[in-house]
Amino acid sequence: MSKAPVKRSKGVDGWLLSAPALILLVIAACGPLLIVAVYSVLEKGDYSGVRWILSGDGWFQVLFQRDIFDQTVSLADANLSIFWRSIKLSIATTLITFAFGLPTAWFIATRPPTSRAIWLFLITIPFWTNLLIRTFAIMEVIRNQGILNTALMNMGLISEPIQILYTDTAVLIGMAYVYLPLMVLPLYAAIDRFDFRLIEAGYDLYASRWQVLRSVILPIVKPGIIAGSILVFIPSLGAYVTPRVLGGGKNMMIGNFIELQFGQGQNWPLGAALSTLLLLIVLVSLVVYTRVSSRDEPHG
Repeated sequence: MSKAPVKRSKGVDGWLLSAPALILLVIAACGPLLIVAVYSVLEKGDYSGVRWILSGDGWFQVLFQRDIFDQTVSLADANLSIFWRSIKLSIATTLITFAFGLPTAWFIATRPPTSRAIWLFLITIPFWTNLLIRTFAIMEVIRNQGILNTALMNMGLISEPIQILYTDTAVLIGMAYVYLPLMVLPLYAAIDRFDFRLIEAGYDLYASRWQVLRSVILPIVKPGIIAGSILVFIPSLGAYVTPRVLGGGKNMMIGNFIELQFGQGQNWPLGAALSTLLLLIVLVSLVVYTRVSSRDEPHG
């Protein structure tokens, strides 16, 4: 009879100890998200901000637009083009980082234990530099008078500079460079636990290198592939700095489009609806990752 009050007091003490962190989380994280969600269902202000009148125009304008003369409704082609560009470049960035990240992670995991720390240190060095500085560094490489074009012209491979800057290709190169470490580190963590005797067993059973890769290596390192893909895809989808600098403002992605609505566009409900939609896409991606990862667990 005397143990029940003790358990209840421990539970109360636990809530009291965690209360400051929970309050900070609600105010600093959930609060701004709630404000954005509320703004998305309000009416646009005359010049900026919102009017506290419930309206679905913000969500309506995400996919549709009205003609200013006869009010006919049509698809918002510009918005859909930005959505498609964002998703396409995010998927392409994920695939490119995986193509370069898997061999890199495999190389690091197969080095002697004494040298692995050095290679991991080299991979994490870019995180020490500001994202804007890294983006400008890529710009110096791919611009018309940059390192890449200068080297190709000196070798006689091209007669005039290749226009890479301010294109989707430039944005793709920049994002692949920026987010590559986010793919390498989860892959390395998965490969580091890999039992390399399984590869020898595969070769003993007369499997080719491709069969070993497809049937032995990839299924075992699958959690690292999924984690790396999520870590690359989500920030790529909402990227702002890299598309703004390397895209020149004309190759916008969702992040740039949201900033435009809160800035020059002065359409806060549309910007809030786009922000909420981006958050929902991220949540769906995380749910899919959780479901797929849980299938690999022995007890689901």
